[in-house]
Amino acid sequence: MTTIQHIDSSILGGYSISRALTAGIVAKQQALHPGARIIRRDLVVDATLHLSDAHMVAFQGGEVGNPALGQDLAVGGAYIDDLFAADIIVIGAPMYNFSVPSQLKAWIDRICVAGRTFQYGANGPEGLVIGKKVFIASTRGGVYTGDSPAAGLDHQESYLLGVLAFIGLTDVTVVRAEGLNLGEDIKAAAVAQAKQQIEALAA
Repeated sequence: MTTIQHIDSSILGGYSISRALTAGIVAKQQALHPGARIIRRDLVVDATLHLSDAHMVAFQGGEVGNPALGQDLAVGGAYIDDLFAADIIVIGAPMYNFSVPSQLKAWIDRICVAGRTFQYGANGPEGLVIGKKVFIASTRGGVYTGDSPAAGLDHQESYLLGVLAFIGLTDVTVVRAEGLNLGEDIKAAAVAQAKQQIEALAA
């Protein structure tokens, strides 16, 4: 049975374009893989704490000082379990201030763990999360592709692609809707183009 991990990080709820796109990608993958199991993670509703000194102590084998930290560590461990359980990973990633939402960054901080999702070998770091397909639903208000003068400010897609490759996830498709704040006509065209890309996805 195919397992699909569905991750959202937008704070906009029902107004979110990235959430609409991840829902479309997941629906398309379910159609391509009938009976697929869904692992759902809404990083806004079910947010983890940001890393702290207490986390670092616990990671080094120290005492877990309070129940809230223990629960938070368990959620972080479950994030890694989700990754290894999934065959297909769908990530909703809007651009906030030229990068990813802090909720998504917190997820990244929990899945990049030496000895679990990557290791250092004789030739440097080696990703341990392999053999999976990733889809990123990328949304941004401006235009950052091609010869756009803002291209150098893209620390969203470039960052995500780098992090995912670092842990072994290199089969990545980006479904992008950009220019969403440049007028209703541009927004509608960008969303329509992204939906067409989703409809054309193959197994």
